[in-house]
Amino acid sequence: MYESPTEIADLTTRDKFDGALAIHLYKGGRLLQGSRIPFGIIFGGTDVNEDIKCEEKHRVMGAVLEEARFAVAFTMKMKELAAAEWPDAKKKIYVQMQGIKTTPSETFDWYRFLQNADIPTDTGSLHVFLLICGLRRVKDPLHLVDVFSDWHRKDPSVHLGIIGPAVDPLFTSEVKEKVKSAPGVHLLQEVPQDDLHAAMKRCFAVVNSSISEGMSAAILEAMDLNIPVLARNIPGNAAIIKHKETGLLFSNPQEFVVLSKSLMNDPIMEREIVTRAKDYVKKHHSWESERKAYQNLVLRLQ
Repeated sequence: MYESPTEIADLTTRDKFDGALAIHLYKGGRLLQGSRIPFGIIFGGTDVNEDIKCEEKHRVMGAVLEEARFAVAFTMKMKELAAAEWPDAKKKIYVQMQGIKTTPSETFDWYRFLQNADIPTDTGSLHVFLLICGLRRVKDPLHLVDVFSDWHRKDPSVHLGIIGPAVDPLFTSEVKEKVKSAPGVHLLQEVPQDDLHAAMKRCFAVVNSSISEGMSAAILEAMDLNIPVLARNIPGNAAIIKHKETGLLFSNPQEFVVLSKSLMNDPIMEREIVTRAKDYVKKHHSWESERKAYQNLVLRLQ
Protein backbone atom coordinates (compact mmCIF):
# COMPACT_ATOMS: atom_id res chain seq x y z
CA MET A 1 0.00 0.00 0.00
CA TYR A 2 2.94 2.34 0.55
CA GLU A 3 5.59 3.38 -1.94
CA SER A 4 7.99 5.62 -0.02
CA PRO A 5 9.59 6.20 3.40
CA THR A 6 7.71 9.53 3.51
CA GLU A 7 4.32 7.81 3.33
CA ILE A 8 5.31 5.43 6.13
CA ALA A 9 6.64 8.36 8.20
CA ASP A 10 3.29 10.18 7.75
CA LEU A 11 1.40 7.05 8.83
CA THR A 12 3.52 6.42 11.93
CA THR A 13 3.24 10.07 13.00
CA ARG A 14 -0.49 10.34 12.34
CA ASP A 15 -1.39 7.15 14.17
CA LYS A 16 1.28 7.59 16.89
CA PHE A 17 3.05 4.28 16.35
CA ASP A 18 5.59 3.18 18.99
CA GLY A 19 7.72 0.92 16.85
CA ALA A 20 7.91 -1.08 13.64
CA LEU A 21 9.01 -4.49 12.42
CA ALA A 22 9.94 -4.91 8.76
CA ILE A 23 10.33 -8.13 6.80
CA HIS A 24 13.05 -8.08 4.10
CA LEU A 25 16.02 -5.77 4.56
CA TYR A 26 15.47 -4.06 1.22
CA LYS A 27 11.74 -4.24 0.40
CA GLY A 28 10.55 -3.55 3.94
CA GLY A 29 13.63 -1.90 5.35
CA ARG A 30 13.96 0.89 2.75
CA LEU A 31 10.51 2.18 3.79
CA LEU A 32 11.77 2.69 7.35
CA GLN A 33 14.97 4.54 6.42
CA GLY A 34 15.22 7.69 8.52
CA SER A 35 12.24 6.53 10.58
CA ARG A 36 11.33 8.59 13.65
CA ILE A 37 10.24 5.44 15.48
CA PRO A 38 12.54 2.58 16.50
CA PHE A 39 12.36 -0.54 14.37
CA GLY A 40 13.64 -4.08 13.97
CA ILE A 41 14.15 -6.04 10.78
CA ILE A 42 13.70 -9.67 9.71
CA PHE A 43 15.81 -10.91 6.81
CA GLY A 44 13.64 -12.43 4.07
CA GLY A 45 16.21 -14.48 2.19
CA THR A 46 16.41 -12.83 -1.23
CA ASP A 47 17.73 -9.68 0.46
CA VAL A 48 20.85 -11.40 1.82
CA ASN A 49 21.15 -13.98 -0.99
CA GLU A 50 20.32 -11.92 -4.10
CA ASP A 51 19.83 -8.14 -3.54
CA ILE A 52 23.25 -7.93 -1.94
CA LYS A 53 24.74 -8.24 -5.47
CA CYS A 54 23.21 -4.92 -6.54
CA GLU A 55 25.32 -1.93 -5.46
CA GLU A 56 22.44 0.48 -4.84
CA LYS A 57 20.39 -2.05 -2.85
CA HIS A 58 23.51 -3.02 -0.89
CA ARG A 59 24.00 0.62 0.11
CA VAL A 60 20.37 1.05 1.19
CA MET A 61 20.38 -2.22 3.16
CA GLY A 62 23.60 -1.23 4.97
CA ALA A 63 22.03 2.10 5.99
CA VAL A 64 18.84 0.39 7.18
CA LEU A 65 20.78 -2.14 9.21
CA GLU A 66 22.72 0.66 10.86
CA GLU A 67 19.47 2.28 12.01
CA ALA A 68 17.71 -0.93 13.09
CA ARG A 69 17.68 -1.81 16.81
CA PHE A 70 17.93 -5.50 15.94
CA ALA A 71 17.82 -7.87 12.98
CA VAL A 72 16.63 -11.48 12.79
CA ALA A 73 18.14 -14.16 10.57
CA PHE A 74 16.41 -17.54 10.13
CA THR A 75 19.70 -19.44 10.05
CA MET A 76 23.27 -19.07 11.29
CA LYS A 77 24.40 -19.12 7.65
CA MET A 78 22.19 -16.11 6.88
CA LYS A 79 23.58 -14.24 9.89
CA GLU A 80 27.14 -14.98 8.74
CA LEU A 81 26.39 -13.75 5.20
CA ALA A 82 24.99 -10.47 6.53
CA ALA A 83 27.78 -10.05 9.10
CA ALA A 84 30.40 -10.53 6.37
CA GLU A 85 28.87 -7.62 4.42
CA TRP A 86 28.18 -5.36 7.41
CA PRO A 87 30.59 -6.32 10.23
CA ASP A 88 29.42 -3.48 12.52
CA ALA A 89 25.93 -4.98 12.64
CA LYS A 90 27.04 -8.43 13.77
CA LYS A 91 26.14 -7.89 17.44
CA LYS A 92 22.57 -6.90 16.65
CA ILE A 93 21.75 -9.90 14.42
CA TYR A 94 19.89 -12.69 16.21
CA VAL A 95 19.18 -16.16 14.86
CA GLN A 96 15.57 -17.28 15.28
CA MET A 97 14.23 -20.07 13.11
CA GLN A 98 10.69 -19.77 11.78
CA GLY A 99 7.97 -21.18 13.99
CA ILE A 100 5.41 -23.41 12.32
CA LYS A 101 1.79 -24.18 13.06
CA THR A 102 -0.40 -26.21 10.71
CA THR A 103 -4.20 -26.08 10.71
CA PRO A 104 -5.58 -28.58 8.16
CA SER A 105 -9.30 -28.11 7.45
CA GLU A 106 -11.57 -30.95 8.56
CA THR A 107 -14.03 -30.38 5.73
CA PHE A 108 -11.63 -30.22 2.78
CA ASP A 109 -12.84 -32.11 -0.30
CA TRP A 110 -9.76 -33.78 -1.83
CA TYR A 111 -11.69 -35.30 -4.77
CA ARG A 112 -13.18 -31.99 -5.81
CA PHE A 113 -9.71 -30.44 -5.49
CA LEU A 114 -8.33 -33.11 -7.89
CA GLN A 115 -11.26 -32.75 -10.30
CA ASN A 116 -10.78 -28.98 -10.46
CA ALA A 117 -7.17 -29.67 -11.43
CA ASP A 118 -8.19 -32.22 -14.10
CA ILE A 119 -6.41 -34.99 -12.23
CA PRO A 120 -8.25 -38.29 -12.78
CA THR A 121 -9.58 -39.71 -9.51
CA ASP A 122 -10.70 -43.08 -10.84
CA THR A 123 -7.24 -44.62 -11.26
CA GLY A 124 -6.07 -47.13 -8.64
CA SER A 125 -2.90 -45.56 -7.32
CA LEU A 126 -2.26 -41.83 -7.45
CA HIS A 127 0.94 -39.99 -6.51
CA VAL A 128 0.38 -36.24 -6.34
CA PHE A 129 3.47 -34.10 -5.85
CA LEU A 130 2.66 -30.58 -4.65
CA LEU A 131 4.92 -27.63 -5.50
CA ILE A 132 3.84 -24.71 -3.30
CA CYS A 133 5.24 -21.31 -4.23
CA GLY A 134 4.45 -17.76 -5.23
CA LEU A 135 4.73 -17.63 -9.01
CA ARG A 136 7.96 -15.69 -9.57
CA ARG A 137 11.27 -16.51 -11.24
CA VAL A 138 13.31 -17.09 -8.09
CA LYS A 139 10.95 -19.97 -7.17
CA ASP A 140 11.64 -21.64 -10.55
CA PRO A 141 8.38 -23.67 -10.69
CA LEU A 142 9.19 -24.76 -14.28
CA HIS A 143 12.47 -26.44 -13.27
CA LEU A 144 10.95 -29.94 -13.15
CA VAL A 145 8.16 -29.63 -15.72
CA ASP A 146 9.77 -31.33 -18.75
CA VAL A 147 11.28 -34.20 -16.82
CA PHE A 148 8.07 -34.71 -14.82
CA SER A 149 5.99 -34.84 -18.00
CA ASP A 150 8.28 -37.50 -19.47
CA TRP A 151 7.95 -39.51 -16.28
CA HIS A 152 4.13 -39.12 -16.32
CA ARG A 153 4.00 -40.50 -19.88
CA LYS A 154 5.67 -43.68 -18.61
CA ASP A 155 3.79 -43.75 -15.28
CA PRO A 156 0.36 -42.05 -15.48
CA SER A 157 -0.11 -42.33 -11.68
CA VAL A 158 2.30 -39.43 -11.03
CA HIS A 159 1.07 -35.82 -11.15
CA LEU A 160 2.73 -32.53 -10.27
CA GLY A 161 0.48 -29.74 -8.97
CA ILE A 162 1.87 -26.19 -8.83
CA ILE A 163 -0.06 -23.98 -6.41
CA GLY A 164 0.46 -20.43 -5.14
CA PRO A 165 -0.30 -16.75 -5.69
CA ALA A 166 0.48 -15.02 -9.01
CA VAL A 167 3.18 -12.74 -7.58
CA ASP A 168 4.65 -11.86 -11.00
CA PRO A 169 1.80 -11.61 -13.57
CA LEU A 170 4.08 -11.78 -16.62
CA PHE A 171 5.87 -14.87 -15.33
CA THR A 172 2.54 -16.45 -14.30
CA SER A 173 1.37 -16.34 -17.93
CA GLU A 174 4.62 -18.07 -18.96
CA VAL A 175 3.90 -20.81 -16.41
CA LYS A 176 0.32 -21.20 -17.70
CA GLU A 177 1.53 -21.55 -21.29
CA LYS A 178 4.19 -24.10 -20.41
CA VAL A 179 1.87 -26.23 -18.27
CA LYS A 180 -0.73 -26.40 -21.08
CA SER A 181 1.63 -28.54 -23.15
CA ALA A 182 2.94 -30.62 -20.22
CA PRO A 183 0.84 -33.72 -19.46
CA GLY A 184 0.85 -34.69 -15.79
CA VAL A 185 1.64 -31.13 -14.67
CA HIS A 186 -1.18 -28.90 -13.40
CA LEU A 187 -1.46 -25.28 -12.29
CA LEU A 188 -3.87 -25.41 -9.36
CA GLN A 189 -6.34 -22.83 -8.14
CA GLU A 190 -5.16 -21.06 -4.98
CA VAL A 191 -6.96 -22.19 -1.81
CA PRO A 192 -7.11 -20.84 1.79
CA GLN A 193 -4.26 -21.97 4.03
CA ASP A 194 -6.22 -24.52 6.06
CA ASP A 195 -7.39 -26.16 2.81
CA LEU A 196 -3.81 -26.12 1.52
CA HIS A 197 -2.64 -27.87 4.69
CA ALA A 198 -5.38 -30.48 4.19
CA ALA A 199 -4.31 -30.96 0.54
CA MET A 200 -0.70 -31.38 1.65
CA LYS A 201 -1.81 -34.16 4.01
CA ARG A 202 -3.37 -36.03 1.09
CA CYS A 203 -0.54 -35.63 -1.41
CA PHE A 204 2.41 -38.00 -1.78
CA ALA A 205 5.19 -35.43 -1.34
CA VAL A 206 5.81 -31.68 -1.19
CA VAL A 207 8.35 -30.26 -3.65
CA ASN A 208 10.54 -27.15 -3.58
CA SER A 209 12.55 -26.20 -6.69
CA SER A 210 13.62 -22.63 -5.78
CA ILE A 211 16.85 -21.10 -7.07
CA SER A 212 17.19 -19.23 -3.79
CA GLU A 213 15.30 -19.58 -0.51
CA GLY A 214 15.40 -17.96 2.93
CA MET A 215 13.55 -20.61 4.89
CA SER A 216 10.62 -22.27 3.16
CA ALA A 217 7.53 -22.36 5.37
CA ALA A 218 5.93 -24.90 2.99
CA ILE A 219 8.77 -27.37 3.64
CA LEU A 220 8.42 -26.99 7.40
CA GLU A 221 4.64 -27.31 7.21
CA ALA A 222 4.96 -30.53 5.18
CA MET A 223 7.34 -31.92 7.82
CA ASP A 224 4.85 -30.98 10.53
CA LEU A 225 2.07 -32.76 8.58
CA ASN A 226 4.12 -35.96 8.19
CA ILE A 227 4.57 -35.55 4.44
CA PRO A 228 7.95 -36.24 2.78
CA VAL A 229 9.79 -33.33 1.16
CA LEU A 230 11.85 -33.29 -2.03
CA ALA A 231 13.78 -30.01 -2.29
CA ARG A 232 16.39 -28.49 -4.55
CA ASN A 233 19.82 -28.59 -2.97
CA ILE A 234 20.39 -24.90 -2.20
CA PRO A 235 21.71 -23.38 1.07
CA GLY A 236 18.28 -22.29 2.42
CA ASN A 237 16.85 -25.80 1.92
CA ALA A 238 19.96 -27.68 3.05
CA ALA A 239 19.80 -25.68 6.31
CA ILE A 240 16.55 -27.42 7.26
CA ILE A 241 16.81 -30.77 5.44
CA LYS A 242 19.39 -33.45 6.08
CA HIS A 243 19.51 -35.56 2.92
CA LYS A 244 17.91 -39.00 3.36
CA GLU A 245 17.32 -38.23 7.05
CA THR A 246 14.62 -35.54 7.20
CA GLY A 247 13.96 -35.18 3.47
CA LEU A 248 15.52 -35.59 0.04
CA LEU A 249 17.70 -33.00 -1.72
CA PHE A 250 18.10 -33.05 -5.53
CA SER A 251 20.63 -31.15 -7.65
CA ASN A 252 18.94 -31.54 -11.04
CA PRO A 253 15.57 -32.66 -12.49
CA GLN A 254 16.84 -36.16 -13.34
CA GLU A 255 17.93 -36.72 -9.75
CA PHE A 256 14.51 -35.54 -8.59
CA VAL A 257 12.88 -38.41 -10.52
CA VAL A 258 15.38 -40.99 -9.23
CA LEU A 259 14.80 -39.89 -5.62
CA SER A 260 11.01 -39.75 -6.07
CA LYS A 261 10.97 -43.32 -7.41
CA SER A 262 13.11 -44.52 -4.51
CA LEU A 263 10.63 -42.90 -2.11
CA MET A 264 7.67 -44.53 -3.86
CA ASN A 265 9.34 -47.95 -3.77
CA ASP A 266 10.56 -47.82 -0.19
CA PRO A 267 7.73 -47.16 2.32
CA ILE A 268 10.07 -47.93 5.24
CA MET A 269 12.52 -45.19 4.19
CA GLU A 270 9.55 -42.85 3.69
CA ARG A 271 8.23 -43.55 7.19
CA GLU A 272 11.65 -43.04 8.78
CA ILE A 273 12.21 -39.73 6.96
CA VAL A 274 8.76 -38.44 7.90
CA THR A 275 9.19 -39.39 11.58
CA ARG A 276 12.60 -37.72 11.86
CA ALA A 277 11.35 -34.61 10.04
CA LYS A 278 8.39 -34.27 12.40
CA ASP A 279 10.74 -34.55 15.42
CA TYR A 280 13.05 -31.94 13.89
CA VAL A 281 10.21 -29.44 13.39
CA LYS A 282 8.89 -30.00 16.90
CA LYS A 283 12.33 -29.39 18.35
CA HIS A 284 13.59 -26.46 16.27
CA HIS A 285 10.54 -24.71 14.81
CA SER A 286 8.06 -24.43 17.65
CA TRP A 287 5.80 -21.40 17.30
CA GLU A 288 5.80 -20.94 21.09
CA SER A 289 9.54 -20.34 21.23
CA GLU A 290 9.36 -18.07 18.18
CA ARG A 291 6.69 -15.98 19.92
CA LYS A 292 8.79 -15.70 23.07
CA ALA A 293 11.87 -14.64 21.09
CA TYR A 294 9.98 -11.84 19.32
CA GLN A 295 8.36 -10.67 22.54
CA ASN A 296 11.86 -10.24 23.98
CA LEU A 297 13.19 -8.54 20.84
CA VAL A 298 10.29 -6.09 20.70
CA LEU A 299 11.24 -4.89 24.20
CA ARG A 300 14.42 -3.54 22.56
CA LEU A 301 12.26 -1.01 20.74
CA GLN A 302 11.39 0.79 23.98
